[in-house]
Amino acid sequence: MTSRIVALIVVVFVVTHWSLVTVRAGAGDNGSGKKTADTESKEKKKGEPEKVEKSNKEWREILTAEQYRVTREGGTESAFTGKYNDFKGKGVFTCVCCGNKLFGSETKYNSGSGWPSFWAPADEKGVAEKADRSYGMIRIEARCNRCDAHLGHVFEDGPKPTGLRYCINSVALDFVEEKEPPKK
Repeated sequence: MTSRIVALIVVVFVVTHWSLVTVRAGAGDNGSGKKTADTESKEKKKGEPEKVEKSNKEWREILTAEQYRVTREGGTESAFTGKYNDFKGKGVFTCVCCGNKLFGSETKYNSGSGWPSFWAPADEKGVAEKADRSYGMIRIEARCNRCDAHLGHVFEDGPKPTGLRYCINSVALDFVEEKEPPKK
């Protein structure tokens, strides 16, 4: 009798935890990180960015070894080493792989984590979220919604108004400086 109760508790916990991650990662994520056909067709109707697809060989030709390791293989740069960690410029952070607009400098803040942190994407369609079950943890991975580059992870310990922290690898980003209007 006791083993049945323990088994039931474990099942309830796993199902509840799985449901929370799936909801946070977005509807249509079937747990494998793949969108269902139904979700894909709905997303395309919403004006998703045009997808960029290249072979691994093509990505290796245009990215540095470190950019490839992080964005195409899901790696992570060492904390406090990225060029955008303490960066204070005004403008837009784009995907190093495809140029997709990801984050505005107005949402960047110092989280103390050692990676550039943002409390919201520049456009909700620019960054995709996906359940990540690597390394024995359940996290939410942030990916470029245009070329599927690994950017970093999303945590629910950020500042208001979203409460989110998009913890992003500098090597996955480029920066386009905001131009000042011409003086009269």
